[in-house]
Amino acid sequence: MRRVLCWLAAQYIRLVRWTGPWSVVRGDIPERLWNGGRPFVACFWHGRLLMMSYCWRRDMPVTILVSQHRDGRLISDTVSHFGAKSVAGSTTRGGGAALRGLLRTLKAGECVGITPDGPRGPRMRTSGGVVSVARLAGVPIVPLTYSSRRRRLLPTWDRFLLPLPFGRRVAVWGEPIEVPRDADAETVEAVRRRVEDSLNAITEEADRLCGHAPVEPAAPTDGATS
Repeated sequence: MRRVLCWLAAQYIRLVRWTGPWSVVRGDIPERLWNGGRPFVACFWHGRLLMMSYCWRRDMPVTILVSQHRDGRLISDTVSHFGAKSVAGSTTRGGGAALRGLLRTLKAGECVGITPDGPRGPRMRTSGGVVSVARLAGVPIVPLTYSSRRRRLLPTWDRFLLPLPFGRRVAVWGEPIEVPRDADAETVEAVRRRVEDSLNAITEEADRLCGHAPVEPAAPTDGATS
């Protein structure tokens, strides 16, 4: 049943992609890194997960961090239809194996994708896990998002964006964010806030380009994890 559901989800993603125009803002940012052979951590909000496969250059391998819960398995099986690999776990809660897997992937020269507010939120708030991965691997963090002119925002904790067919869509990339190898706790926190602010800024940009008011982040909490 899971395989069938994920196959149907993949067909829906393809339908949405090919029934409306798709544009990319600042697509030169990942191209420079890809062409230069430099891996990076792509980060995107959990609510903007569905169309990420089409924000990515198909010939560039990527491994997505997914949760060990049922929704993580659904995501893993769905993205596999587009050539993406996945690793199950967390960057902060009992995720030693997942962290090692992500670091091996980055050290091998391939990119990884992380939802820094997943799997449980708070919505559009970044945990420190994504910063730790980038610092340990010595790679930049690159924010990424998308929006759609025709869409539904589901009443879930992440306000999951369900794009509808026959509408304009736009992907927006943010500037790379470097993490010093010798970053102390204060620097790590500053980078975390910069990642969060950048992701929220480009998500607002994408929504406005598609004619929508931005989705508001959840109230900030101290020590949020993903």
